[in-house]
Amino acid sequence: MKNTLFLIALIISLISCKGQQLPLNTFMDDIPSNAHVKDLNNELNPYVGIYKANYQGEDITLYITKVNDKLEERSNKNFYRDALVIKYIVKNSSGIVLQDTQNNNIPNIELYSTRIRSYDNSVIFYYSGTNCRVGWGNVYIKKINATQISWLYQPNDRVILPGQCPGNPDLKIYLPETENPLIFTKQ
Repeated sequence: MKNTLFLIALIISLISCKGQQLPLNTFMDDIPSNAHVKDLNNELNPYVGIYKANYQGEDITLYITKVNDKLEERSNKNFYRDALVIKYIVKNSSGIVLQDTQNNNIPNIELYSTRIRSYDNSVIFYYSGTNCRVGWGNVYIKKINATQISWLYQPNDRVILPGQCPGNPDLKIYLPETENPLIFTKQ
């Protein structure tokens, strides 16, 4: 009898330890700590791939992958989210690499999805910015068709005074910032 009760208690505790699964667009206030915000309807999959565009003589290559259970660390809670992650390479017209996050040459730059808008086939990404968070903001990617996406980057301002950014003094933002969406083509 004691063994049966112990076994039942163990099974119940194991089941309750499993993190709660919630759909992708769950509001932040409704996500409890240690929950899993899941891509239950495979809404992220159509965006996965390698995309290229040219803007003002620079070649930009985006490497979009899907990551399951990416840890989100917030000041008031931690949870897990299925997300799209963008790594990229920017080259000038001579083929010289200006910025490369694909090969983890700059590991502290992050560009990952935070929300999907089903009503217009777009995904909102958080961009951490370059050195000292210069250029942090949002990127909006919209699915146009099976081979094209549009890109709109909206950086927030951050004023850095001389000496405030130790280490790499390169404060240039290499991501394309355009008035109108920039079209990337799937490779």
